Amino acid sequence: MTRSPKIPRLETASRAPARRFLRTADGVTIDAAHDPGANSSGHLAFVVAHGFTGDLDRPHVRRAAGVLARRGAVVTFSFRGHGASGGRSTVGDREVLDLAAAVAWARELGYTRIVTVGFSMGGSVVLRHAALHGEKWPGDGTGGPESAREREERARARTDAVVSVSAPARWYYRGTAPMRRLHWLVTRPEGRIVGRVGLRTRIHHRDWDPVPASPVECVPYIAPTPLLVVHGDRDGYFPLDHPRALAEASDGHAELWLEHGMGHAENAADDDLLTRIGDWGAAHAG
Repeated sequence: MTRSPKIPRLETASRAPARRFLRTADGVTIDAAHDPGANSSGHLAFVVAHGFTGDLDRPHVRRAAGVLARRGAVVTFSFRGHGASGGRSTVGDREVLDLAAAVAWARELGYTRIVTVGFSMGGSVVLRHAALHGEKWPGDGTGGPESAREREERARARTDAVVSVSAPARWYYRGTAPMRRLHWLVTRPEGRIVGRVGLRTRIHHRDWDPVPASPVECVPYIAPTPLLVVHGDRDGYFPLDHPRALAEASDGHAELWLEHGMGHAENAADDDLLTRIGDWGAAHAG
C-alpha cells in the first residue's frame, strides 16, 4: 500500500477542538472543524464529506462525526456554497479541492493516517479525490505536466483509506424522482433560488466545462488505497446498479457493503453502520 508523506506530528496540546476557515487551491474559503475524538494523541483522523445541501453544522453530519470520533479524530467541513463556506456549489466537480484542503489540514494537525468518508455527493467526491491524489492518476489531472510543488501538494492531500456511502457511479442520472427534482434544483434559475433560500445552498449557474471524470471512471485509479463502497438497498436516489458498477470498476479491489433496509446517505446511516465504518477505516488506513 502507498504510504502518505512523512509529516512531523504536532504536540498533543495542539489537538484541541478547533474551527477555522481553510483556503482551497482555487482561493475559496471553506468552513472546517476539528474534533480530537476519544484519543487526542492518536494518529488516525476521519475527514467527513457531507452530501448536497448539507453542511458541517447539520444534525446528521454532527451525529456521524460523533460516532466516528469514538475511533479517531474527526475533521468536518462545509463544501463550497454550503453553510458558512464561500463560493458556489459545483455539485461534485471543484469540491475535490475542498476535500483536499481538509485532508491537508488534518495532516498539519499531525495525523498520519487519514480516512475520507463521503456521503452521496460527498461519496462521489471522496472517490474522485482518491484517484486524483493517487500515484496512478496521469499528470496533474488536466493532461499537462506536473511540477515538483504540485506533486508535493498532491501527496500532502492524499488519503490512506476511502469510504464512499450512497454515491452515484455516473453523472446526469435522472432515473428516480428524487434525482429529477435535484436536476431541476441545479439547472433551473428558480430551482437555484429554492436552493439558496430554502436549503442554504448556493449553486453555480454554469455547466461543467469540461465535464469531470465520473466516479466509476475514477475508481480504477484508487488502488492500492483501500476502498469501501456502502449502499442501501432502499436508496431512493441511486439504485443498486450504482454501487455494483463502482465495485466492478475496482477489479476486485473495493469492498462492497449492501445494507439491508438502508435508505440514502447520512440520514439513513445508523450508529451501528457508522461504527462499522469507523472500525473498517481504523483497520485499513495502515
